[in-house]
Amino acid sequence: MEEKQVVLVTGGSRGIGKEVALKYAENGYNVVINYVSDRTDVGALEKEFKEKGAESVIVKADVTNTEQIDELVTKAIEKFGKIDVLVNNAGITKDTLLMRMKEEDFDSVIQVNLKGTFIVTKAVIPYMMKKKSGRIINLSSVVGVTGNAGQCNYSASKAGIIGFTKSLARELASRNIRANAVAPGFIATDMTAVLSDSVKENIDAQIPMKRMGTAKEVANVIYFLGSEESSYITGQVINIDGGMVM
Repeated sequence: MEEKQVVLVTGGSRGIGKEVALKYAENGYNVVINYVSDRTDVGALEKEFKEKGAESVIVKADVTNTEQIDELVTKAIEKFGKIDVLVNNAGITKDTLLMRMKEEDFDSVIQVNLKGTFIVTKAVIPYMMKKKSGRIINLSSVVGVTGNAGQCNYSASKAGIIGFTKSLARELASRNIRANAVAPGFIATDMTAVLSDSVKENIDAQIPMKRMGTAKEVANVIYFLGSEESSYITGQVINIDGGMVM
């Protein structure tokens, strides 16, 4: 019987991250995720992954804390012996115009979104290099490509992820490790659910496809980039945005 592949998804307890983890689980992967909120129901998550046929490692770990991430990766290796796919999904927003932005709001967004991606990737790649195979998918955003008023910190972090991904792809390609980024546009999640109907309509009007995307549509592309179906794609940024950026 063929050994199951293993995916690590940061921020995999909810939103896009959870959808990504479930997509891999239902396609025969074992799953490793981290979470930060004390309200996270670990038992319920384990049950969901088990129902999809996956074993899971679920650890409370902050992506900005090197020791906690090293512990998360160590637990994954102890249980599964390898990590085949890494999805750097964990991220936060603290939106406001630059003239009102506090320094700590800039620092924390860069720290979680960009430095967190660095910390987790650095912890995982020695294991991928050892077996000369691996796929890394980093979550950028359309605002990392186009910019957006009120999101200087978030845009900077997501643009940084694009540069990080391209450099990483160049460093690791000879070891058969691929690195790509996805840049979602407006995606219907818990964060957008609280918006008023008029705001949602205004957003839809800006999108050529006239609707927000779904977390499942983002997960489908991330799964493709983590599969052998995309074996000759590395260093790329794929927009998942209904045509917002062309």
